[in-house]
Amino acid sequence: MTRSADDSTLKQKTAGTLKWNTVDRLASQVLYGVVGIVLANVISQEDFGLVGALLVFQAFAIIFADSGFGAALLRQKHSSEEDYSTVFWFNLIVSVAIYFILWFCAPLIADIFQRDRRLIPLSKVMFLTFVLNALAIVQTNRLMKRMDVKMIAVSNVIGQVAGGGLGIGLALGGWGAWALVWQSVCLAGVKTGILWATGGWVPKTWMRKDSFRRIWRIGLSVFSSSMLNTLFLTVYSFVIGAFYSLKSLGVYTQADKWSKMGSASLSQIFTSSFVPLLAKVQDSPDDFKRYMSRINRFTAFVSFPFLAGLAIVGEALFHTLFGNKWDSAIPLFQILCVRGILVVALSLFGNYMLALGYGKRLFAIELIKDVAIAVAILSTVWFHSVELLVWGQLWASIATFIVVVFMVVKATGYSLSSFAGDYLPFAGVTLLMCVACWLLARLPLHPVVSLLVQVAGGAILFIGLMKLKRAPELTEALDFIFKKKWPVKA
Repeated sequence: MTRSADDSTLKQKTAGTLKWNTVDRLASQVLYGVVGIVLANVISQEDFGLVGALLVFQAFAIIFADSGFGAALLRQKHSSEEDYSTVFWFNLIVSVAIYFILWFCAPLIADIFQRDRRLIPLSKVMFLTFVLNALAIVQTNRLMKRMDVKMIAVSNVIGQVAGGGLGIGLALGGWGAWALVWQSVCLAGVKTGILWATGGWVPKTWMRKDSFRRIWRIGLSVFSSSMLNTLFLTVYSFVIGAFYSLKSLGVYTQADKWSKMGSASLSQIFTSSFVPLLAKVQDSPDDFKRYMSRINRFTAFVSFPFLAGLAIVGEALFHTLFGNKWDSAIPLFQILCVRGILVVALSLFGNYMLALGYGKRLFAIELIKDVAIAVAILSTVWFHSVELLVWGQLWASIATFIVVVFMVVKATGYSLSSFAGDYLPFAGVTLLMCVACWLLARLPLHPVVSLLVQVAGGAILFIGLMKLKRAPELTEALDFIFKKKWPVKA
C-alpha cells in the first residue's frame, strides 16, 4: 500500500474515532448535565460534600488499579494477547485488593472528614465503582487501539441513562448522598457489562512475566505522573473537607464538576482521538511536527472560545440552572474554567511526550506542576478562603504551562514561535469575544434571556471573526460536522 493510501486510511480511522469520541462526550455530558441539574436542586450542599470526600480516595484507587498499564497498551505499536491478559489480571487483582483495604479503612476516612460516621457505609458501596471500572480497562483499550470506539460511546451513554435515572429516583425519594453513590455504581456496572457483552474478548492466558516487565517499563512513568497529578488535584478537596467544612467542600465539588464537564471532556476527546494517530507517526519527525501544528490549532480553535465563554456566562448559567442555591460556587466555576484551557493544553503536551517515548518526562511535568500547586496552597490556605485557594490553582497552572512549553520545544524540535503562531490568533479572537459577552451580561435581563444573548452574541462574533481571518479550522470543523471529513489535515 502506498504512503498516500496509508495516510488516507489513517485519516479515515482517526476521523471515525474523533466522531464517536465527540458523540460519546457530548451525549454523556448532556445526560450528565441534565441529571446533575436535577440532583443539584434536590440534594443538599453537605451531601455533595460527603461524596466529594470519598472521591478523594477513589481517585487514588483508580490510578493504582490501572498503574499506567492502560496508557502503555495505547503507546505500544503492537500488543499481543499475552499483553492484554496480563493487564487484565493485574488490574483485577490490584483493584480488589485496594477495595478491601479501603473497606477496613472506612472509619479512618470518616475521622479525617469532620468525624462524620455517615461516610463509613457510603464509602463501602462507593468504592465498588473502581473495581467495576478496572474490569473495563482492557476492553476499552482494545477498542481504542483499533480506533473503533463506537461501543465505548454506546456503553457510556446507556450507563449514563441507567445511572442517572436511578440517581434521580433515589434523590426525589429523599436518599440524599446515597442517590449519588448508587448513581455512580450503576453507571460503572452497566458500562462494564455492555463492553464485556459486545467486546468479543476474554483473557486466554494468565499473567506473563515478559509482558508485565515490558508494559511496566512504559507504564511506570505514566503511573508516577498520574499519582502526582491526582495527589495535587485532590489535595484541594482534602484540605477543604478536612479543615474547612463538608458544606464548603460541596460548593467546591459543584464548581469543579461543572467546569470539568468542559475541560475534561475536551481532554478526553483529543487524547482518545490523537494519541493513536501520533503513535503511528512517531518515527517520522517531519510528519509528527506537521500533525502537532494542526492539532495545536484545532485544539485552540475549540477549547479557547468554549472554556473562556463558559467562564463569562457562568453567572447567568448558574442562575438559570439552580436559582441562587449555588451562588457561592460561581466565582470558583469561572476561575476553574479559565484554568481548564491550560489543563487541555498540558494534557496535549503530555501526549506529545508519551507518543515520542519520553515517558519519564511526564513525571517531570507532573513534578513541576505539583510543586507550583504546593506553593500556591501554602501561600493561600492560611486565609481560610476557598476562592483564594482556587485562584492559586490558576496561577500554578500558568507557571506550569510556561515551563512545560519549553520542555516540549526541546523534546520535539517544534519551535516556540510555532507554538505562538498556533495559539495567539485564537487567543486574541477569544479575548474580543469575552469582552463582548461581558458587556452583554451587564444588560438588565432575566438570567435565561441573558444566557441566550451572551451565547448567541459570543458565537456569532467568534465565528464571524474566524471567517474574516479565513481560518482553515472553521472550514475543517464545518466539514467534519456536515461532511464527516477528518478535521486535522497533515
